[in-house]
Amino acid sequence: MRKRPFFVIIIFILIVVMILFFWRPWGAKKIKIGFILPLTGDLANVGKGSKFAAELYKEEIGGTLKVGDKKYNLEFIYEDNRTDVDQAISAAIKLIVEDNVLAIVGPQSSRQAIPAGEICEINSTPMISPWSTNPQTTAFRPYIFRGCFLDPFQGPVIAKFATKEFGAKTAAVLYDKESDYPKGLAKYFKTAFEGIHGSGSVVAFETFVTNEKDFNKQLTAIIDSKANILFVPQYYSEVHLIVKQAQAMGWNKPILGGDAWGSSELMNLCGDGCKGQFFSTHYAAAGAKGRTQEFIELFESKYGYEPDDVAALTWDSVRLLLEAIQNSQVLTGDLMTDRDAIKDQMAEITDFEGITGKMSFTPEGDPSKCAVIVRISEGGAFEFYQSVCP
Repeated sequence: MRKRPFFVIIIFILIVVMILFFWRPWGAKKIKIGFILPLTGDLANVGKGSKFAAELYKEEIGGTLKVGDKKYNLEFIYEDNRTDVDQAISAAIKLIVEDNVLAIVGPQSSRQAIPAGEICEINSTPMISPWSTNPQTTAFRPYIFRGCFLDPFQGPVIAKFATKEFGAKTAAVLYDKESDYPKGLAKYFKTAFEGIHGSGSVVAFETFVTNEKDFNKQLTAIIDSKANILFVPQYYSEVHLIVKQAQAMGWNKPILGGDAWGSSELMNLCGDGCKGQFFSTHYAAAGAKGRTQEFIELFESKYGYEPDDVAALTWDSVRLLLEAIQNSQVLTGDLMTDRDAIKDQMAEITDFEGITGKMSFTPEGDPSKCAVIVRISEGGAFEFYQSVCP
């Protein structure tokens, strides 16, 4: 939901007061990077994998970063947003005005990334969200970046795939109308699908509210619509409830998802119900090659499980941010000056070879990169099916 203007004004006044009270030169003795992650709450598995990936990369480069002719120790400061909007805002304020971080990685989900990005923009602090695909995260915010593709690209990818792969001429959608990510992706899918098949081809466009668990009413309408496919643009923590209830009510047609399905926890929750289904995402672990495979093996050997797409995107986002810091060539010790320099260098990065694909940033802070369609195998693996590029 959108913040009321009055609330934004109060937050802005609070930030100014805190800056005046807490601000001090950071001294350029170490590089402090803040992280806003869901370490508890519904998406705790996302936060855990993100933190693991960040720590793994820091370990890989020896915990230091050379900028110009000086070497700095890296300090990563992790704040738990508890999968909550207000906590994400509080975390951003703390990292910026108390911890004096140079930049921030996260939040991951759009619902937290959009308001946290507003705080970072007001305070001229670079922020990169690895996983937030909603356009509002970076829109009109020069200090805000992302490491993933956008929903205006992802929605049409899924609509075209459903049409070509399954011959679908009608579709149903079920999504959380209170959450920015599913609400936006549902809209872009509907627009794209109806652009292919004509107005009214999305024959059921059903909604629910955050934390709802019983979808009988919505699924009855979807089944009665006789749609060819069901699109569920929800987070992995909710997908299993919808899939199991739909199949228990007699739905036996394809169920498609977006990148928020791509957690290693999905199959633990969903089990057989998700096998054989498809979703769009940022990389496929099964069959990966080159540097991507090296990352997967490194992560598995350290933490004992296969990294999901959020972990991979976090690895890339940390690399992008540290590359921008290095490209600034010198850290002055003046926090505002150095943050500005990092923001400028982030915008200049081109042809970055990430483990989730090659990317260059647009003037809006968004990378141009490919999407991957994944099929969930009978063994529960996320297998590469096809790649779709801009």
